[in-house]
Amino acid sequence: MKAASSSLRAAFSHCVLQVRSYDYHHYLCLLELPANMRKAAFALRAFNVETARAMDVASDPKIGLMRLLWWQEAIDKIYANKLIEHPTAQALSSVISESKISKAWLTRVVNARINDANRDVIDLPESIEELEKYAEDTASTLLYMTLQAGGIKSTAVDHAASHVGKASGLLLLLKSLPYHASRNRHFSYIPAKVAAKHGLLVKEGGRSEIRLDSREGLCDAVFEMASVANAHLVKARELANSVPVEARKALLPAVPAQVLLDSLSKVQFDVFDSRLARGVLGKPPLWFQLKLKWYSWRGIY
Repeated sequence: MKAASSSLRAAFSHCVLQVRSYDYHHYLCLLELPANMRKAAFALRAFNVETARAMDVASDPKIGLMRLLWWQEAIDKIYANKLIEHPTAQALSSVISESKISKAWLTRVVNARINDANRDVIDLPESIEELEKYAEDTASTLLYMTLQAGGIKSTAVDHAASHVGKASGLLLLLKSLPYHASRNRHFSYIPAKVAAKHGLLVKEGGRSEIRLDSREGLCDAVFEMASVANAHLVKARELANSVPVEARKALLPAVPAQVLLDSLSKVQFDVFDSRLARGVLGKPPLWFQLKLKWYSWRGIY
């Protein structure tokens, strides 16, 4: 029994370390959560880190896809009460047992990652709505599960979480554009309609491709997408008075989303500006932590 307890503690410690290492701004958000939500939130965020990074850490896309398929099977095994020798899976299993997290939500996250992994880098999403759906199926769904772990049921908070997740997901895709371009030389997260509107789309051999002949055109495309994210943040905050007080800290990811939006605005939406890579989302770490603490203390997001 002691060995099992020690193993589980080690599993949760692993989750905290993973989130701190690869999703630092959300790590700081999770520290503000009440105890009954924090443990589950770290396991869920660590699961998100595992699935979000699967394609990035793999030397071959096929290996990354295999990792995602492994997680798809792992979820089935967890709900069948089968033991899995993986720290994040062990922590997740414990959280699912305690909090009755819906299997459909975990499956939705993995399936969204798998569908994205199966997409050829030169197959552009057609519209911003497709990226909003991806953000809903990943970032928003993580918030739904965190709220469920805290026993919070509210239509208003679900609507707010949906908007916060979409804003966060869209903005992080924008921030990742230079990284993906450096890996595969493609801007696979700029929708075809947006790219065409700003003169970035070139058709070659029957396929559409984004060309960076105009940095101004890219900045305009990023601005258009960031404006959609901003609209989601505005809608989420309009719902604030209807959101139960005990749920508001779960929506603190709205703060790093706003910080990233402000940082993008400061560099005229040039995602290649090196200032975006400084500190936490382009801001000094201490400034970011104080801002987050201020929002948390005031019970706002």
